[in-house]
Amino acid sequence: MKRSETIYADYLSLIDQHLDEVIGGKTDRMFELRDIAGEMCIHPTHLSNVIRELTGHHPCYFYEHKILERAKILLSDPSRSIADVAFQLTYDNSNFTKWFKKYNGSTPKAFRMQVFQNTETVTI
Repeated sequence: MKRSETIYADYLSLIDQHLDEVIGGKTDRMFELRDIAGEMCIHPTHLSNVIRELTGHHPCYFYEHKILERAKILLSDPSRSIADVAFQLTYDNSNFTKWFKKYNGSTPKAFRMQVFQNTETVTI
């Protein structure tokens, strides 16, 4: 495996680990790119350049998509309110709704309604 591929794999792994900590309540703030690079003992510019060269995307692209994956999982749990999901992912409710709509194309409420409708259709 090339060094750039190792950096990319380590980056994705570190994001997953960090999101586990955020959702698990072990930390109450999201990492920024410089924090992730610091954890990897490389310069943020180097991290950004390596990932962009390897994938064609900025590192934030992958970070946002991983957060979105986790948000969808949390929103699929009917026992959690949207506000609770937002708080757990370190957003306030309004900013979470805007962010979710930007990356998912629908609001958290619309996403949740679609998930629950699909669940009811499958169980009938």
